[in-house]
Parts: sequence; structure tokens; C-alpha cells
Amino acid sequence: MAAGYLDILRARHAARLLAGTLVGRLPNGTAHIAIVLFTRAEGGSYTLAGALAAAYGLATAVGQPLLGRAVDLYGQPRVQLPAAVLSALGMAGLALAGLGSLPAAYAAVVMAGVFTPPLEGGLRALWPTVLGREDRVHRAYAMDAVAQEIMFTLGPLLVMVLVSLRSPAAALLVINAVGVLGALSVVLSEPSRTWRSAPREAHWLGALRSPGLLALLGAFFFVGLALGSITVAGVAYADDHGRESVYGWLMAALGLGALIGGVAYGAREWAGAPERRLRGIVALLAVCYLPLTLTPGVPAMTALAALAGVFLAPAIACSFIVVDRHAPRGTVTEAFSWLVTTFGVGAAAGTAVAGPAVELGGTAWSFAVAGAGGVAALLVLMTTGRVLAAPGRTAAVVAGSENDRNGAAEPGFSSGHKA
Repeated sequence: MAAGYLDILRARHAARLLAGTLVGRLPNGTAHIAIVLFTRAEGGSYTLAGALAAAYGLATAVGQPLLGRAVDLYGQPRVQLPAAVLSALGMAGLALAGLGSLPAAYAAVVMAGVFTPPLEGGLRALWPTVLGREDRVHRAYAMDAVAQEIMFTLGPLLVMVLVSLRSPAAALLVINAVGVLGALSVVLSEPSRTWRSAPREAHWLGALRSPGLLALLGAFFFVGLALGSITVAGVAYADDHGRESVYGWLMAALGLGALIGGVAYGAREWAGAPERRLRGIVALLAVCYLPLTLTPGVPAMTALAALAGVFLAPAIACSFIVVDRHAPRGTVTEAFSWLVTTFGVGAAAGTAVAGPAVELGGTAWSFAVAGAGGVAALLVLMTTGRVLAAPGRTAAVVAGSENDRNGAAEPGFSSGHKA
């Protein structure tokens, strides 16, 4: 199992690109908790903290696909690094100016969100150049999903350490400065500097003109909704049991399950169409969300949370392959950025729906939102099966177009796209 991942990391540039991307995404992965802690330290209410965090999230959702399209048009260094600097300046403005002027505070978080660099989509566009073989790229997608789980676990801990050592303002400044360094490491690498998107057809919809991509985005909105609702439901469950630490156990178990599932998924080669495989994974994801509505005792609930996480990372990794197959020629970074945006918007919707669900029917109802989200995602994939069965590309790795300026493709790989 480990040999396959080590094979990827030994490839030239691979470890640097993965590490640089994760470090560069730290500001985004920790922004919500950092904004809340900063707002409370400045004397702001929880309502204001939530509003600022929501403004940041919505701004990020708007900015990601726009910046992704810019990357496809102008290359990675011209977009990623300036965006990272502007995003960091936005957060620095919030940290240094405080909450004396609320319009300025909102402007700062919106600036930080809109200019969050699309490093996640950019990395997935680079993997075929760096790794070459299709099986290695698929394994890299799984490794990427696992690395995300690690980042979203360790990132908040890093924020808490910085807050305890200095202050929430210092945490904002340090995390975003480190993020710029991560982006700099990526864009100075040879694969990022030389990568060019394939020529694209001029169309105002960009990647969204692909019916298959739209179907996938529809499904992953509901996957995001399910995950977002669990974060609220977990708080309600912890309140029911009178211990805040219970929430930490549930979230840690969810992350551990995703980590195990992602590692196992990437450790083997998969035959057959990824679209069909994705339906099966999402079906298992939905099935594992449903038992959470039983809300048993803490040990059993922790085990159910771990089970609920097992198929999350495989679903994300498989979705990367499907995105690559359905993205119109010349829109690969934008397409990946749309997936990130849709998932994030779904998660925000899940947190919004789960709150009223707790008020109306208790904790079990809030976990039922997660189960309903999983089932809805599966229904979208099943009802759009014909659309997804006709990918825009014939192979998940198109070495001779998006990622190879010399047009050299390895044997067995498609060297072009279908429109």
C-alpha cells in the first residue's frame, strides 16, 4: 500500500508541489476558525463572527472559478501568486485594523476570500505532467484527498497554538504569510511555470457548458450539504451529552475514517468507468450516513462517525477523475475550482439547514439532514447516468494537451480532447 504512495512522492517535483499546495491552502483551511477567534477577541458577538466567516466563504465561492478560468487563460504564476498576496493583504487588513469599522472588516474578509488562489485545482492540473501514467495520477488524486483531511485536522490546531502563544491577530498574520510562501513554492516550480492549458473554445459558460460536469456538481452540492450538517449535528450531540470534548471525538473519528478510506482507495488500481464507480461509492457514503440518526452512546456514535467518513475521501478522489474527463478542452483548472466551490456552498447550506432541524426535531433530525444529503447526491448521479456516461474526454489523463506543451503523449493515452 505504502509503496504506491512513495512511488508518487519520489517523482520529480511531486513532493514539493503537494507540500507547497497544502501550505498555500492553510489560510483557506483555517480561515473560519481564525476569523471567529479574532472577532471574539476584539469584543464582537458570535453573530458578527459568523457573518464575517460567511462573507469570507461566499467570497471564496465566487472567486475560485473566476481565478481558475484566469489560470487556464494566463498560466499559474501570473494568477496564483498575485492572488495569494492580495488574499493575505485582505486578512492582514482585518488583523491590523480590527473591528473599528465594520464595512472595512467586511471588505477585508471579502478581499481575502475572492482572491484565495485556486491551488487545489492547479495541483490537479499539474499531476499528469509530473506523474505521466494514468494509474499514478489516480493514486495522486487519492493521496491529495487524504492530505486534505490531514490539513483540515492539523490546521485548526496550528491556529490554536498561535493564539495561545501570541493572539488571534498574530495567528491571522502568520497563517497567511505562510500561505503566500506555499504558493510561491508552487509557482516557482518547473511544472507550474511551464504548464499551459489547451486552447479553449471561447464561451461565456466556460467549464459549465459540460452537461457531465453540471451533473457532478449537482451531486457534490449534496455531498457538501451532508458534511456541513454533520458539523452542526455533532455540536448538538455533544450538548446532549454535556461534554464539549465529545464534539472533538466525533470530528476526529470522521477525519480518521476519511483518512483510512482514502489510503485504501488509492492503494489499488480500479477497472471500469469512474462514473459508475462514483455512483457505488456515493451509495455507500449515503448508507453510512443514515445510521447517525440513531444517536447511540458516545463510543458507538464515535464508531459510526468513523464509518461515515470512510467513503468521503474515495468519493472526492473519484470525482477528480470524473471532472478531468468531462471538463471541456482548456478549462481543467476552472472545472476543478467549480467542484471546490460547489462542495463549499453545499457545506454552508448544510450548516444552515441543520440548525433549524435541531430546533424542530432534536439532534437526530440534524443527522437526518446528512443522510438526506447523501441520498440526494446518489439520486442526482443515478438520474444523470446517461449524461455522465458520455465524457468530454476519453481518458482521465490527457498528457498531450492540457499538460504537455510539446504534445508528446505516452503510448496508450489520448493526446487530445473531445469538444
